[in-house]
Amino acid sequence: MAVQTRDNTFAALRDCFATDLAVLIGDQTPRDATPNAFIDLVEEVRDVLGSSSIGAWQDASEELDRAVGYLTDALTGVDGAQHSLLARTRTHLRDGIETAS
Repeated sequence: MAVQTRDNTFAALRDCFATDLAVLIGDQTPRDATPNAFIDLVEEVRDVLGSSSIGAWQDASEELDRAVGYLTDALTGVDGAQHSLLARTRTHLRDGIETAS
């Protein structure tokens, strides 16, 4: 049951943030619906923004870096901590996107 909840939460995060993240890097290509593909997208956006000389984009990259850490921990960690990790992920994704926009 916990794996299903985690997968549903990953799907909800992806559905909520994937389009906004892709827009930041001008990516129109649909991505796989897997948690790893979503993490790859966040990492790609993080790297693109981090390589910029624009301060707000670098700040956004740091937020996305934190989100990647929490996403990875939620995917590989113990079931009991996943809800908290994914809630933190959501906060950093939202803040990163808002900062970059």
